[in-house]
Amino acid sequence: QVQLVESGGGLVQPGGSLRLSCAASGTIFSAYAMAWFRQAPGKQRELVAHILSDSSTIYADSMNDRFTISRDNAKNTVFLQMNSLKPEDTAVYYCSLPALGKWGQGTQVTVSS
Repeated sequence: QVQLVESGGGLVQPGGSLRLSCAASGTIFSAYAMAWFRQAPGKQRELVAHILSDSSTIYADSMNDRFTISRDNAKNTVFLQMNSLKPEDTAVYYCSLPALGKWGQGTQVTVSS
Protein backbone atom coordinates (compact mmCIF):
# COMPACT_ATOMS: atom_id res chain seq x y z
CA GLN A 1 0.00 0.00 0.00
CA VAL A 2 1.46 3.30 -1.10
CA GLN A 3 1.61 6.00 1.55
CA LEU A 4 2.81 9.58 1.35
CA VAL A 5 3.48 11.48 4.57
CA GLU A 6 4.27 15.19 4.50
CA SER A 7 6.05 17.13 7.21
CA GLY A 8 7.73 20.48 7.72
CA GLY A 9 4.82 22.89 7.58
CA GLY A 10 4.18 25.57 10.15
CA LEU A 11 3.92 29.27 10.84
CA VAL A 12 6.57 31.51 9.32
CA GLN A 13 6.97 35.26 8.98
CA PRO A 14 6.92 36.92 5.56
CA GLY A 15 10.32 36.59 3.94
CA GLY A 16 11.08 33.40 5.81
CA SER A 17 11.79 29.90 4.56
CA LEU A 18 10.43 26.41 5.09
CA ARG A 19 11.43 23.02 3.80
CA LEU A 20 8.67 20.50 3.30
CA SER A 21 9.35 16.78 3.14
CA CYS A 22 7.27 13.92 1.79
CA ALA A 23 8.24 10.38 2.69
CA ALA A 24 6.92 7.64 0.43
CA SER A 25 6.48 3.98 1.25
CA GLY A 26 5.03 0.93 -0.42
CA THR A 27 6.34 1.55 -3.91
CA ILE A 28 9.47 1.81 -6.03
CA PHE A 29 9.83 5.52 -5.35
CA SER A 30 12.66 6.15 -7.77
CA ALA A 31 10.60 5.03 -10.75
CA TYR A 32 7.95 7.70 -10.41
CA ALA A 33 7.50 11.38 -10.89
CA MET A 34 6.42 13.23 -7.77
CA ALA A 35 4.67 16.54 -7.33
CA TRP A 36 3.73 19.20 -4.82
CA PHE A 37 0.36 20.92 -4.95
CA ARG A 38 -1.19 23.50 -2.69
CA GLN A 39 -4.68 24.62 -1.82
CA ALA A 40 -5.39 27.99 -0.27
CA PRO A 41 -8.65 28.69 1.59
CA GLY A 42 -11.50 29.12 -0.86
CA LYS A 43 -9.34 28.29 -3.87
CA GLN A 44 -8.77 25.29 -6.08
CA ARG A 45 -5.81 23.02 -5.58
CA GLU A 46 -2.93 24.12 -7.81
CA LEU A 47 0.32 22.59 -8.98
CA VAL A 48 3.49 23.93 -7.43
CA ALA A 49 6.14 21.71 -9.04
CA HIS A 50 6.86 18.29 -10.54
CA ILE A 51 10.04 16.30 -10.33
CA LEU A 52 10.49 13.43 -12.76
CA SER A 53 12.21 10.13 -12.09
CA ASP A 54 15.41 11.50 -13.63
CA SER A 55 15.19 14.50 -11.25
CA SER A 56 14.36 16.98 -13.98
CA THR A 57 11.92 19.57 -12.71
CA ILE A 58 8.88 21.44 -13.92
CA TYR A 59 7.46 24.43 -12.08
CA ALA A 60 4.16 26.20 -12.30
CA ASP A 61 4.34 29.77 -13.48
CA SER A 62 5.74 32.11 -10.81
CA MET A 63 6.86 29.25 -8.57
CA ASN A 64 10.40 28.57 -9.77
CA ASP A 65 11.94 31.78 -8.52
CA ARG A 66 11.32 31.02 -4.85
CA PHE A 67 10.53 27.30 -4.67
CA THR A 68 12.83 24.34 -5.34
CA ILE A 69 11.69 20.75 -5.63
CA SER A 70 14.19 17.94 -5.14
CA ARG A 71 14.26 14.25 -4.32
CA ASP A 72 16.42 11.76 -2.47
CA ASN A 73 15.72 8.33 -3.90
CA ALA A 74 17.82 6.62 -1.24
CA LYS A 75 15.46 8.01 1.40
CA ASN A 76 12.26 7.73 -0.68
CA THR A 77 11.68 11.40 0.00
CA VAL A 78 10.76 14.45 -2.04
CA PHE A 79 11.38 17.97 -0.76
CA LEU A 80 10.05 21.44 -1.40
CA GLN A 81 12.32 24.28 -0.34
CA MET A 82 10.35 27.50 -0.09
CA ASN A 83 12.15 30.83 0.27
CA SER A 84 11.03 34.45 0.53
CA LEU A 85 7.59 33.32 1.61
CA LYS A 86 4.65 35.65 1.20
CA PRO A 87 1.24 35.70 2.91
CA GLU A 88 -0.32 34.52 -0.35
CA ASP A 89 1.72 31.31 -0.05
CA THR A 90 -0.49 30.34 2.89
CA ALA A 91 -2.10 27.02 1.99
CA VAL A 92 -2.22 23.33 2.70
CA TYR A 93 0.61 21.74 0.74
CA TYR A 94 0.09 18.23 -0.62
CA CYS A 95 2.56 15.70 -1.91
CA SER A 96 1.38 13.57 -4.82
CA LEU A 97 2.43 10.54 -6.81
CA PRO A 98 0.37 11.30 -9.90
CA ALA A 99 0.91 8.05 -11.79
CA LEU A 100 -0.74 6.09 -8.98
CA GLY A 101 -3.25 8.73 -7.99
CA LYS A 102 -1.82 8.97 -4.50
CA TRP A 103 -1.92 11.98 -2.18
CA GLY A 104 -0.55 12.75 1.22
CA GLN A 105 -2.67 14.17 4.01
CA GLY A 106 -1.28 17.67 3.54
CA THR A 107 0.74 20.00 5.71
CA GLN A 108 -0.36 23.51 6.64
CA VAL A 109 1.89 26.43 5.77
CA THR A 110 0.91 29.79 7.22
CA VAL A 111 2.84 32.93 6.34
CA SER A 112 1.96 35.72 8.71
CA SER A 113 3.54 38.33 10.93
